[in-house]
Amino acid sequence: MTNVPKYWSKAKIYLSKKDKILSDLIKNYKSPSEIILTTRKDIFFSLCKSIIGQQISVAAANSVFLKFKKKCKGKINPKVVAKLTNNQLKKCGLSKQKIKGIKNLSKQILNKSFNPKLISNMNDEEAIIYLSSLKQIGRWSAEMILLFTYNRSNIWPVQDIGLLRAISKNYNKRYLPPENFVKSLQKKFSPYCSVATWYLWRSIDPEPIQY
Repeated sequence: MTNVPKYWSKAKIYLSKKDKILSDLIKNYKSPSEIILTTRKDIFFSLCKSIIGQQISVAAANSVFLKFKKKCKGKINPKVVAKLTNNQLKKCGLSKQKIKGIKNLSKQILNKSFNPKLISNMNDEEAIIYLSSLKQIGRWSAEMILLFTYNRSNIWPVQDIGLLRAISKNYNKRYLPPENFVKSLQKKFSPYCSVATWYLWRSIDPEPIQY
């Protein structure tokens, strides 16, 4: 784990001046912000967790991931996962599609057809496109990786149900909130949309999420 991103304190001041509602949220959630975007800096781990968690509840995802971790004997890396059989992964509770996604990810990292090191030199959109080339990784998953694993400061995941619900709740908008309003918030919160996203998430779920 690493420390809170360097931009975090500056972002809180910037966002507080920009938006009264966000200013109140920042005041209300002072303590959890200390653990916000700490990260393992382990993209393989994060991608596996992202794939496992797709389309199931947080509780179910945690249960499956613990079984997966146990099957890997605590060492979640491409070499270990590549050696696991489909049947072993199935017993963890993984679907055929998720097994295919995780096995393909392991293979591509090992044969270097997917190189995570390249992402650091990409802008956000380039990185999202590159990550989305992986099986089982769509735009939302790619954005979560950029936010949580790479700690990018300006991620605004407009496909995220939690973010949209939080916007509706805090700004008294219907659900789904109007697209032009969501875009106006993105413009207002840039270049710290990641921080705004996190505080909006906290307003509907006080338990910080992490990938």
